Parts: sequence; structure tokens; C-alpha cells
Amino acid sequence: MQLSAPKVITFIISLVVAILALIGFLAPTVPLLGSYPFWILLIAWLILAAGNLLEGV
Repeated sequence: MQLSAPKVITFIISLVVAILALIGFLAPTVPLLGSYPFWILLIAWLILAAGNLLEGV
């Protein structure tokens, strides 16, 4: 299995989702974000992992 660097857009999307998770963690009163910061961060990690594992993503 060959790993490849994710495209810039994939990295930026993952970074934005991770920032949303951080906001949800630090401000738990924000609706939807405050309830699920771990799962939102997991989604960000999965996006970044997919960018590494799948060629051209």
C-alpha cells in the first residue's frame, strides 16, 4: 500500500472540521458542536486519513 500526501483542499477541509470540534469542546453551549466534539474530531481525522490512503484525494 502506497501512502500519498493529501491534496491541499482535503487538508483544509480536515482542518476546518477539526477547528469546529475544538470550538465545540471549548464552548459546549454551541448547539450540535458542543454535544459531539469527539465524533467531529474523528470525522476530521478520517478525512485526513482518506486523503493519505486514497490516491488523488
